[in-house]
Amino acid sequence: MIQSKKLARYVHPKILSRLAAGTKEYLSVIIYSNDTCESLQKCILDAGGEVKYSIPLINAVAAKIPAKRINEIASHHMIQYINDDSKVFKCMNIASTCIAHSMANETGYTGKGVGIAILDTGVYPHDDLTKPTNRIVAFKDFVNDRTEPYDDDGHGTHVAGIATGNGYVNQKYKGIAPEANIIGVKVLDETGSGNTSDILAGIQWVVDNKEKYNIKVLNMSFGSPADKVYHQDPLAKAASAAVNSGLTVVAAAGNNGPNRGTITSPGNSPSVITVGAADDNRTTSYEDDFVAEFSSRGPAPGGVAKPNIVAPGVDIMSLANKSASYTSQSGTSMATPMVAGAAALLYERNPNLSPSEVRSRIIRTAIPIQGNRFAQGAGILNIQGMIDLDDAGAQHPRSPVPRRPAPAKPIRPNTPNRFPFAIDPVLLFFLLFFL
Repeated sequence: MIQSKKLARYVHPKILSRLAAGTKEYLSVIIYSNDTCESLQKCILDAGGEVKYSIPLINAVAAKIPAKRINEIASHHMIQYINDDSKVFKCMNIASTCIAHSMANETGYTGKGVGIAILDTGVYPHDDLTKPTNRIVAFKDFVNDRTEPYDDDGHGTHVAGIATGNGYVNQKYKGIAPEANIIGVKVLDETGSGNTSDILAGIQWVVDNKEKYNIKVLNMSFGSPADKVYHQDPLAKAASAAVNSGLTVVAAAGNNGPNRGTITSPGNSPSVITVGAADDNRTTSYEDDFVAEFSSRGPAPGGVAKPNIVAPGVDIMSLANKSASYTSQSGTSMATPMVAGAAALLYERNPNLSPSEVRSRIIRTAIPIQGNRFAQGAGILNIQGMIDLDDAGAQHPRSPVPRRPAPAKPIRPNTPNRFPFAIDPVLLFFLLFFL
């Protein structure tokens, strides 16, 4: 057991609690190093541990450590922090109704050739993703180590359809970027849950292969409780590092609303685009849109203003993990790929945009709806406005009326003066009195 308060600063409280309870088991941990990953691996092996992944993106190693050796490892001069390898869950709310939701865009852009990495439960080769051309250009499985695309839960396929479905089976359910490529990375199991270490390995793989598959956007429709500030959180650290590597990272805000301070990780990273869910009331007007009750609210730990934006996330119809089927789901998981698909449209329009420029364009063109900034961020996603923003930052509409224009305020007409001169009301009173 760790006795020193000084050592306790280097170990996550959940691990300390297990040690205090007298556990004798191996503990799944993520260890940050002040040295190289190679040196850290040797330290772990020397202590009788097992290395699971090396994550050079954040200079860390995921491993299993005997509980009795945690004290020894934490005392080593190269150890920066020992974090818990916590569970992560898909951000899906249970849909109460199943209705059709058309997501076809009208911008003239389709995301053609742009790679979107979907870290999730996998991607099923649905007809809307594989016909007439197979756009699942890569698949990596960190759960079962299979090589062919599959999805034993269905969540990842639904997410992929929102971002990139082409409506091959039914044009009503076309996604935001119907010609974008899909890079499926399975990091969650058949129940929609997974380990932080598998997700870190998935992010590392995407960064390592972004040039090979022209990956520009990384979608993460899952979350883990954000119990620490972002720079101490492994998922937030990795997400920030992925942005620094040149990727636009889009993450779900979480489904723990309406309470404040419920943003999940990695959505607590200041670098990522954190997406909440809006209910569009099944209308084409923004005027009656509102933030879904389940959508997590900010701020994130450390006072970080989140979410950044909201997108439709209630009763969204998209792909099922069957060849020609569709299903309806709700959650910030569904709102997130809408923004990821929108980012792909921007990259098609201008491949040289930086992640910060993409983030800025998406946020600054959002349209405010009902709710405060810790519920809706800048407002609801405005794809047409985002596209119309030119490289100099000015808007030049491609069409006279956007698909869902912001409600206009009525202007009170000026009432013409019936007299050719102005009359002082006090003077008028005295004039009438003396008459």
